[in-house]
Amino acid sequence: MTQGLEIRLLFEADIPSAMRLKEAAGWNQNEADWRRLLSLQPDGCFGAVRDGRLVGTTTTTIYGELAWIGMVLVDPQQRRQGIAAQLLQVALDYLNEKVETIKLDATALGRPVYQKFGFVVESEVERWSGSGGPTQRDTQIAIDRESVRELLELDRLAFGADRSELIEKLIADACVAPVLIRAEDGALSGYALARSGTRKTYVGPVVRSEPQLVEKLLDQVLSELPGREIYLDVNRECVADTSLLSDRGFVKERDLMRMVKGPVQKTSPLVVAIAGPEIG
Repeated sequence: MTQGLEIRLLFEADIPSAMRLKEAAGWNQNEADWRRLLSLQPDGCFGAVRDGRLVGTTTTTIYGELAWIGMVLVDPQQRRQGIAAQLLQVALDYLNEKVETIKLDATALGRPVYQKFGFVVESEVERWSGSGGPTQRDTQIAIDRESVRELLELDRLAFGADRSELIEKLIADACVAPVLIRAEDGALSGYALARSGTRKTYVGPVVRSEPQLVEKLLDQVLSELPGREIYLDVNRECVADTSLLSDRGFVKERDLMRMVKGPVQKTSPLVVAIAGPEIG
């Protein structure tokens, strides 16, 4: 144990301090994102405290037999002291015997840390940034319960696990109406959500049932976000040709490695863009 360091549960009162760590890392999450993580897994979010000050965080989110680890943050002045490794070990101990598979999205900086704990690279996620479309639509954020049910069913099929509680919270926190695309028979065939961040609007998840819907989904959600700066974390298992992003003025910013510990089940190509690095 690093000298003078305490690992304990993370609480809502810690959010301002957690936001400072997040800002130091240059990430996009806001206070609502922290509150959502704490509400989803109140006994699975952890903080590292030294001299009464929060110096590190990590969160876990459980979707049935699958868990996600996120928000692994360490104060820049406290790095290279094993704090991230201790937080990760506490998270893994918490998840032990609760789930079969644990995943996370790693930056280049974090990848070596996770490899030491047995995580292996499963697939790639690319962050792209751009701007919303030129038109503004008068839309309502609320959607009816039947549409929500269809959306959750499509998401469960695409993601491979039931994350209904998360998705319902993301719908509630959306900054524009969820984009829904339907087939000729009326069945829901695609959806996209967007929420506000501290730096840019985050678009995700984006899910579709047919390959030809990718561009339609992207164009429709961009049209709901005129003038907004946007982040989109693209699942490369789905988007093989990223020209559809560059043609719309998007620029690739960085790579993330989707890593897994346990049985490998790659993210389905039905997922166009992820819900967020911290939640899958």
